[in-house]
Amino acid sequence: MTTWRIDLAYDGTGFHGYARQQAVRTVQGELETALEPFTGPVPTFVAGRTDRGVHATGQVVSFATETPIDPVRVVRSLNRRLGPEIAVKRLVAAADGFHARFSAVGRAYEYLILDGEVPDPFLSRISWHLGHALDVDAMDEAAAALLGEHDFAAFCRRAEQRSTIRLVRTARWERRRPDLVVFTIEASSFCHQMVRSMVATCARIGRGAASPGSMADVIASRDRSLTAGPAPPHGLTLVRVDYPADRLGEP
Repeated sequence: MTTWRIDLAYDGTGFHGYARQQAVRTVQGELETALEPFTGPVPTFVAGRTDRGVHATGQVVSFATETPIDPVRVVRSLNRRLGPEIAVKRLVAAADGFHARFSAVGRAYEYLILDGEVPDPFLSRISWHLGHALDVDAMDEAAAALLGEHDFAAFCRRAEQRSTIRLVRTARWERRRPDLVVFTIEASSFCHQMVRSMVATCARIGRGAASPGSMADVIASRDRSLTAGPAPPHGLTLVRVDYPADRLGEP
């Protein structure tokens, strides 16, 4: 039995999220259907189950099969069948015990906001057009309160009884062009809608409707009603998943 690692990118616009669901189009459903001629029906495991409309440039998937496969041939076939919405960047045999989700030690996301008055059709599928000038310095000051280990219950959708304590290693806002601001966040893991709720709350601060210091109060409250709710999904992209050096697989 060989474990394989897939590095994956996709435009989430046309999918009902990553995870397979009946009667709707999902990234996992398309990927497993395209893999089946080479592996037979095999379950795949993903590093981060993205919601409907969320994108990825650095998603990781793993699966195990006893069937010998030629990775070059399989990648070529998958990209013919799945492109351009889904791209398989590489397929490699992974280290023993590798699991896309459970071997991961960190994940990084980016969220794009267009805050200029004029929309950009070339970024419309991957950014939130807010149309209101934002104070990025205030947003970055607020984001600093997210760093470290906290109970992020205020930002998490409470659909299941799991811990909402997370370790955030990076959280920053920057302006990359006159009308585009970008949020970068890295953490051990994330709970459902956590990043999007942080983005919307920071945007409220950037519009001047709350002070940067209010972010610490929101975190301490553990009260979801004090956030601004989740930002739209299409501005969010999973850009990287981190693994220990002995779990990477061979490039």
